[in-house]
Parts: sequence; structure tokens; C-alpha cells
Amino acid sequence: MADLPERAAPRPEEPSKGPSEGPAETEGERRRRRAQFLRDLAEARELRDRVQPRRAKTARLRHAMRMRTFRW
Repeated sequence: MADLPERAAPRPEEPSKGPSEGPAETEGERRRRRAQFLRDLAEARELRDRVQPRRAKTARLRHAMRMRTFRW
């Protein structure tokens, strides 16, 4: 196995950044970012439904069937 390159170990002078590290984000900023993401997602879904009406219709029917058979 001498032909294989050795794995590069993380350097101690370059600490890895985790999700908790970095600039602190306020709750309001997070909510604004999330709201913008959800608006973009809804817009993308509407566009897809306009471009592919047959697929949108079958998805609506499938969702309705799933909701009818759902047990509380």
C-alpha cells in the first residue's frame, strides 16, 4: 500500500468551522431569510405547475387521495 497517498490530516492552525461558529445570526434575520426562501419555493412550484399542468393535476389528485385515506 505504499503506492497510495497518505490522508491529509487537518492542520491545527486551521480550525474547522462548525455550524455554531461564525457570526451570530439574530432570530429576526433567520426568520427573514426563511420567509424569503419559502416565497421563492412557492414561486418555483407555481412556475412548475404552469409549465407542466398534467403533472400538477396528477400531483393534486394523488395528494387528495392521500388526504382522504389518512387516519387521524
